[in-house]
Amino acid sequence: MSYSTTTLLHTPPTPHPHSHPYPLKPHHPTFPKRTLLLSTPLLTLPTPLSSPSPPSPPDTTITDRLFMDLSICPSFFLNRNLGDSLSQCKDTQLIGRLILGLYGNLVPITVSNFKAMCTGTSGSSYKGTLVHKIFPGQFFVAGKQGRKDKGEVSPPVKMVRNLETVSSKAFELRHSKAGVLSLCLSENDDEDDVKLDPNYHNVEFLITTGPGPCPDLDGKNIVFGTVLEGLDVVTSIASIPTYKPGERIRQYNDLAEFFGDERAKTARAIWNKPLETVYISDCGVLKVAKTTLSPTLP
Repeated sequence: MSYSTTTLLHTPPTPHPHSHPYPLKPHHPTFPKRTLLLSTPLLTLPTPLSSPSPPSPPDTTITDRLFMDLSICPSFFLNRNLGDSLSQCKDTQLIGRLILGLYGNLVPITVSNFKAMCTGTSGSSYKGTLVHKIFPGQFFVAGKQGRKDKGEVSPPVKMVRNLETVSSKAFELRHSKAGVLSLCLSENDDEDDVKLDPNYHNVEFLITTGPGPCPDLDGKNIVFGTVLEGLDVVTSIASIPTYKPGERIRQYNDLAEFFGDERAKTARAIWNKPLETVYISDCGVLKVAKTTLSPTLP
């Protein structure tokens, strides 16, 4: 039997009459480089976050000027009758006058209350009251409330409640030099029964004596002014001797306080008291027709 062998050959498919016999590369139009640069969208770079503007410095514009005369009354605790006031001292010795500039824009309530205590419109006054504590190289304190016949301040009855004592803005300034005027909060010496009065107003103040800063006072007491004139008076007050207990007395006092003996606090009340009767013999608003003093201080 004979067989016919058929060889199958691969026959390429017949191309479409309108197609090209070979595949073409994709056509990319060419453009000049200048055209490409102009037509390329600009890359948008991320905008850096703007840094917050620094906080503005505290406003230390001096809005008010007050005077305060400091004197010594040698005979006040030697021979006096009950009810006598320091303002009636017969042999007063003037130490000098302080000119105080107040920051009324920064802490208006504190400044207003201090002015009211200097003028007497608060129902009380600093006039005729003691400088009751002196801490050498740091500050002195005045304005403790209590009995007028003991040289202390009568509680003011016509005063606005000071809400600045709970405002962080009021504590921005530092006790950075001599002559800083500050409202005592952490250094307050008023008795507990005085502070518990629902109408209590804190009017005790301190003035730094230098020569250096007092960082321990920062953030705890409200700086509201400065000594413009009379730093020599501040220095004179700082040099007045004070009562300093001996080391053994301090140890006994610490032990008594540890055991809760209330007499320890009473005993400490006389520590750092000046051995001379330093008091505020006069105070008030200083009326200046045309001031030559700097309107602001750093």
